Amino acid sequence: MTLGQTFLGLLETRSQHGYDLKRAYDERFAGPRPLAYGQVYATLSRLLKHGLVEVEAIEAGAGPERKRYTVTDSGVTDVEQWLATPENPEPYLQSTLYTKVVLALLTGRSADGILDVQRAEHLRRMRELTRRKTDGDLSDQLICDHALFHLEADLRWLELTAARLNDLADEVRGR
Repeated sequence: MTLGQTFLGLLETRSQHGYDLKRAYDERFAGPRPLAYGQVYATLSRLLKHGLVEVEAIEAGAGPERKRYTVTDSGVTDVEQWLATPENPEPYLQSTLYTKVVLALLTGRSADGILDVQRAEHLRRMRELTRRKTDGDLSDQLICDHALFHLEADLRWLELTAARLNDLADEVRGR
């Protein structure tokens, strides 16, 4: 997800201070990893520099002055283009896990062990996401479903690789 475009979309709903923008982002998109304030203000600075947002007002407060940001017409156009552009499907043509399996075979280590450990980790993560999905709102449910579907596909790959391990070992070892 592109943080800049996300901020622009949130600013389309109403003008906001950096603090409010961070809170809105964290509530909707951050999950367990909230944004750092430095990241928020660096992103706003970049958007300001490129003319995608502007400072609508500077308000005095108990602490430093607070800037209220609003999206510009160029910012709205940027969001519209970003929303209309499809994301590249990530095919994972050569994953780290595949590399580990091949290296284990090349070095005489247990590739089965690597697959078993990974399968256990995937299942642990799937249980965690299922609990989160059960307790969550619709947004959490959709986010968890997306992750679960990817993990299920990974599990299918793990099973297929385990079934073909002897053939892969022969191929890797040049037999």
